[in-house]
Amino acid sequence: MSETVYDVVIIGGGPAGQTAGLYCSRARLNTLLIERMILGGQVMITTDVENYPGFPGGITGPELMERFQTHCQEFGLQVTNGDVQTIIDEGNIKRLKVDDKEILARAVIIATGAEPRKLGIAGEKELTGRGVSYCATCDGAFFRNVPVAINGGGDTAVEEAMFLSRFASKVYLIHRRDQLRAVSLLQERLQANDKIEVIWNSTVQSCEGDNSGLTHLILENTLTKKQSKLETQGLFVAVGVTPKTQFLEGVVELDDSGYIITDTQCQTSVPGIFAAGDVRQSVLKQIATAVGDGATAASVVEKYLAENE
Repeated sequence: MSETVYDVVIIGGGPAGQTAGLYCSRARLNTLLIERMILGGQVMITTDVENYPGFPGGITGPELMERFQTHCQEFGLQVTNGDVQTIIDEGNIKRLKVDDKEILARAVIIATGAEPRKLGIAGEKELTGRGVSYCATCDGAFFRNVPVAINGGGDTAVEEAMFLSRFASKVYLIHRRDQLRAVSLLQERLQANDKIEVIWNSTVQSCEGDNSGLTHLILENTLTKKQSKLETQGLFVAVGVTPKTQFLEGVVELDDSGYIITDTQCQTSVPGIFAAGDVRQSVLKQIATAVGDGATAASVVEKYLAENE
């Protein structure tokens, strides 16, 4: 029996991957989407999506991704769970090592996204799940009526600080500079929330606790270098993300941060391998840009396959 060769294999089931899957399936390409966890990516842990066009008043992340999935199913997108270990380029055929099997494709779209960056400080790893978290929308409800802290200064940090204020008795926003990177609208909302206090020019040096979990943080002022103790039962880390490209070292060209380098048509350094969404080097990382990438990659893949019949 001959081995199945898919026209396109998409790695990752977030907004970019599902959009690529929608476009490829609609183009009648034999398409398989491989997702390691659950469809939806980081959007699944987003409470309110307010800046995706077509949803005035906003929509929850899980609901939006459920609509994506339903739309993909209309065109028969095939989806499977698996962990891709590497991609072997054999010219017109790409051989994917997925768990204990191999999957063959004529083209590949990588849409694996990115994951929360760690602080890399003492006590962080040991107290993860016992006070240290990387997802306020996942774990915020566990911190009712107790003080919590969030580390970061961008949009995500401010959004999560406001979300945490629904549960916590007090929210400390710790930022290493004297001004936030978040957009003005979010900063205005932050300033209007009397449950949130910003601790400026400070970094978290260590997480400390006991058998019950996190009890306090050791902070250091970036200007005076003076250290202080902040009592809190929760630390939420929101200091950016790391692209999920560990399995691609030596496969395609990556930048110094690990993002996939592509041209404007989402083509990587290897013909027939494309990248879309947060995993590729880009200025903006939003649902809208991921969707645009997914559509672009699928369109270019269709032309690539036609030219390489």
